[in-house]
Amino acid sequence: MAALAQDEDSDDTMDEFMEKFKTQKYKNAFNESNWEEEFDKVPMFMKTAPENINPEKQPDLACIQSIIHDDDRTPEEKARSLKDEGNEYFKEKNYKKAIVSYTEGLKKNCIDIELNAVLYTNRAAAHFHLGNMRSALNDATAAKKLKPDHIKAIIRGAQCSMALRNYAGALQWCDEGLKLSPTDKKLQELRATADKQKRQADRDGRKAKIKAKKEQNEKEALLAAIKERGIKLLKTKPSRHRCSNSEDDDGGDGDGGASRALADLELEGISSQEATGARVYMDEQGVLYWPVLFLYPEHSQTDFISAFCENSSFMDHLAVMFGEELPPWDSERKYQPQNLQLFFEDPEQGNLYQVDLEKSLLNVLQHQRCSVKSGTPSFIVLVSGSPFSQQFLSGKKVQRLK
Repeated sequence: MAALAQDEDSDDTMDEFMEKFKTQKYKNAFNESNWEEEFDKVPMFMKTAPENINPEKQPDLACIQSIIHDDDRTPEEKARSLKDEGNEYFKEKNYKKAIVSYTEGLKKNCIDIELNAVLYTNRAAAHFHLGNMRSALNDATAAKKLKPDHIKAIIRGAQCSMALRNYAGALQWCDEGLKLSPTDKKLQELRATADKQKRQADRDGRKAKIKAKKEQNEKEALLAAIKERGIKLLKTKPSRHRCSNSEDDDGGDGDGGASRALADLELEGISSQEATGARVYMDEQGVLYWPVLFLYPEHSQTDFISAFCENSSFMDHLAVMFGEELPPWDSERKYQPQNLQLFFEDPEQGNLYQVDLEKSLLNVLQHQRCSVKSGTPSFIVLVSGSPFSQQFLSGKKVQRLK
């Protein structure tokens, strides 16, 4: 009878609980509107772990993490767990977090050589997928050092060397691997590709050297031709530690001066600052062609001739430039060839020298007060006797070339 009475009490208690459950809402129940989001917060049902775990807000996850990284376990067990953790991140293509896990595993300094080799190899793979080829190669090298017969590390080392265009290194990796596994198709394919790329790179290297040598010879010949003509090259910004006299501008007489002049010729002496990038060159007959700039200060205009033959006169070009069709800015039609005056400026003294239009470019460039700045001879063009010309020349010392 006592047992029966106890059962009746239990039933009454359950009935009371159910009645209370119907009237009172469960505090920790999922919200109907976002139950899937809340469901994903439960560790057992999580698809991915959060980036950072806050022990206060996520004590359950912190507990699980502490179990995984339990200090009571051996370094080998910890390293293996971290390796597995890194592998999971790797499968999710979260290579950065995989690298962190593998690195932490290596920090455990376990005595399992094979496990450490795997950690290095896996970290090399993660670095490889992130494009960190140098880091990946370093890890593959470390793995092979620990385990010389680790084929995966050898393959990764070959792939990294290929990506770094170190084809000789890639061949060395492949040869070492094929000694261990002669039938490995991946290594065979890598070796064939590396050999092909190395041959192509060697050919390209030889061609580049031949081209560079040819260009160097052409520059030296060009410099010699300019020096032979007595043409002075003026640097835009002379070095403070060098004297800016005419001998330095010409390159000097010694080998050191020639080397400096050649450098100036390459960097500034013949490299035009015009948008066309035109510069002086020498044809097969040894004739020089210069980029020439004409300045029209009255109208703030310019003309640029990319290849002015040194043997041509200024009138040869002006007759074409100001022939039947005049430029649109010359509304008064004053710029007729027979009305024009041409000047160059002495960069040292600031004096102007009037040029005979019938003289050749070479004849003018050889004048002792004429210098070529930035690889481009420049000349000022004015209309003879015009009010602007008189105003422009006022106060300036003008000399006529003899």
